Amino acid sequence: MLEQGQDSALLRFAIGNEYLLAGEPDAAMVHLQKATEHDNSYSAAWKLLGKACADAGKTSAAKAAFTAGIEAANAQGDRQAAKEMTVFLKRLRASNETST
Repeated sequence: MLEQGQDSALLRFAIGNEYLLAGEPDAAMVHLQKATEHDNSYSAAWKLLGKACADAGKTSAAKAAFTAGIEAANAQGDRQAAKEMTVFLKRLRASNETST
């Protein structure tokens, strides 16, 4: 679909999700970042991007993705996604504090 020029936030989200499920967080990050560029209000893409970054050991990028995702979710009224990302962000911050 990408080769046919049918790029979209939903397609990039689906590809990123498949890469993440396959244990390839770096490849997932590329597509999930594109998903958020297509639609910066796509809270599910931000959440998955944060997870991919965290799985890849990129804590700062994960925090940034979750923070942007929380803002996007709140703007859309998506309380559940905002709550989940808030929990993920707190866990990252707590694990960062215990490792220093």
